Order: sequence, then structure tokens, then C-alpha cells
Amino acid sequence: MGKFFRKIFIILVILSLLPGYFLFKWAFRPSKELKVLILDKTVPSYDRINHRSFNWILTHDKYVKGDKKRYNYRKDYYGFFPLRPERKKEYKIKRIRLSRVISLADSFDMTYFTDTYGVFFNDWYKGMSRTRRSRKIYGGLNNNDYLFLKEMNDRGKLIISEFNTLIFPTDPLERTKVEDLLGIRWTEWIGKYFSSLDSTKNPELPVWILGKYREQYQKPWNFKKGGIILVNQNDRVIVLEDERDLDFDVPYIYSTNLGREKYGLPYRVPFPYWFEIIESRNNKVVANFKIHVSEIGDSILAANAIPNVFPAVVEGPAAHPHYYLAGNFASNPVYMRTAYFQKYDDFSRMIGLSLLSKKRYFYWHFYQPLMSGILQQYYDGLQAKK
Repeated sequence: MGKFFRKIFIILVILSLLPGYFLFKWAFRPSKELKVLILDKTVPSYDRINHRSFNWILTHDKYVKGDKKRYNYRKDYYGFFPLRPERKKEYKIKRIRLSRVISLADSFDMTYFTDTYGVFFNDWYKGMSRTRRSRKIYGGLNNNDYLFLKEMNDRGKLIISEFNTLIFPTDPLERTKVEDLLGIRWTEWIGKYFSSLDSTKNPELPVWILGKYREQYQKPWNFKKGGIILVNQNDRVIVLEDERDLDFDVPYIYSTNLGREKYGLPYRVPFPYWFEIIESRNNKVVANFKIHVSEIGDSILAANAIPNVFPAVVEGPAAHPHYYLAGNFASNPVYMRTAYFQKYDDFSRMIGLSLLSKKRYFYWHFYQPLMSGILQQYYDGLQAKK
């Protein structure tokens, strides 16, 4: 028994020393200067969840600003800034101004539009229903944002944008210009998986969608299982319920050969966030969404001209590098402190879906390796030009 306890003691000592070792390894990695303009207009709380996970990658991979300092997810972005104390409900907005479009495009190496939806009254003021639509305080992609994207594109600088760039409350004119710039088209349908469609048990179900459904079909909302809700620009609602309309209740992302070979992405991952149905014109497809419908579900989609397979990630040409992520990819719950430990990402990918939530599984197995791969390849290209 003495030998057994000695072995256990040695193992425990090694495990206790590992965090310090990986922190030491991270600290002595060389920094990489990459000037990134992050735009996040949807910041109704202090956690900055819609761009924090991207900052985790910047920190973990040792990317720094032009002044050699690390990126701070609390202040190094453009968009909506909640101010303290919270009870005063004060905020400031850092905008891309027309007078600075050219200088910003000259100054930054790349940009990432993580979320342009914005902040609405029911998000900002407590006591109001967060599931009902309300008046906008700030949000939507505007003409200055588009002009900045165009200037970045003209200079051959990297653009990454994702879900909410094209949809409400962005004006249709700005949407069309961005679509033409990036070579994509939004079909005006969005969707999301919900683990439960039971309105008495799931408070995350948007009340306005339930109301539109009752108005549209003239019948009550009686769904109980999990499933997918699809909504179009004109508020038409389609519900695909598990076991009846779906073979799998959650949509999956399937990586193409390009995605697997160039970025090391897995064959497939579940995707539990909001997504949009887009078409790609002259881009390469890195990954596709697939909604696994039954025969009944397939007939519902066909009747509404909705495909069950559509692009999830598209990649633009090398001369004008851009990526469009047709889902709410950046909104992931991560702990910034873990970014300072070398190999923490590899450790997290060792954990299977049975031990991780679908959101965390998606982050570690798809989003993080995709973004790390994009940044590293783009950074290497910049270094090669010097």
C-alpha cells in the first residue's frame, strides 16, 4: 500500500505543477503584432460575450497591438460600451466615422465584425421583457461601416464578418452592398435550435415569434420537444419539431475537404446558435450547415424553397481575403484567464461532447481552430511580404 500511495502522491504533484509549467511556456512564446479592428455593437452587459471568445484566441496565440500591448476585450473594440455604475444605465458609443474611414483602413491589418445587431431598450433596461421586440438604441451595419469594409477589401486586407451583419436592423441597401462586396446573398431566412420548444418550460423562446406563429397559423403553440425555429424577413415562422420533422433536433456543421485540410476542422459538429441561410457566389466553401429533416420536414422546407444544406463558412479569394460565418459563431462562454496557459485549447479538445455543452464543444472543436488557423495563415502572409 505504501508504494501505491507514493505513486498517487507523485501523480498529484505532477498534476499540480502542470498549470505553472504551461503558464511558463505561454509567457515565453514570442508575441506577434497584428492590428485588429473589432466591431461589436451588441454589448448589453459587461461580459462582452459577442467578442470575448475571439479575444481569448488573440491572447492565447500572443497577438498584440501596434504598441505591443495585449488586446483587452473590455476596451479594444468599436461599438457599444456599457458604463459603470450599472444602475445609472449610461453608455458610450465608439463609431467608425466617415472622416476616419481611410485612416482606419490604412492603420489596421484586419477587421472582424463580430455582431452588428445592436442594443435595444428591452436588453438595456431591467424590468422589461427581453424576449419582446422593442425600440433600437444603437445597431445595424451603416454606410460608414460598409465604406470601411470596402477600403479594407480594396487594400487586400483580411475581413471577417458573421451573423447579424446582413439581417435586421441593417438597412436593405447596406445589406445589398455588403453582399456584393463579399460575394454572398442572404435568402432572408434565419433559424435557431432550441432544446425545448415548450413555452412553459423554456424562457429563452422569443415571445414575439410565438405571437407571429399564432397569428400566422390561427392555432396555439403546442410544441413540447426540441427543434428548430425558422423565421424570414417578413416574420413568417416555420417550426421543425424533433422526431416528427427532424431526424436530429440540432443542426450540424460539416467541414468540406478545404476546411479539414487547411484548418484541421472536424468532420462535423453540432451548432446550437442562431444561423442564417445564405448562398455563396464566387467563394470557396469551408463548411456547410445541414438540417437533418425527415420526409415531413423535407416537404415543409421544399414548400418554402428552403434548402437543408447551405454554407456555414465561406472564404474569399487570396487577393481580397474575407470570411463570412453564417452563424452566431463568436458568442461563446469562455474564461479569459485560461488563455494564458499553453495547450489549454488542446486539452479542451480532448474532452468529448458527452462532457461539454454543445456550445463549448462547438467553440473548442470548430471556432477556435478555425480562427487560429485563419489568423496564423494571414499573419504568415504579412510577414512574408515584409
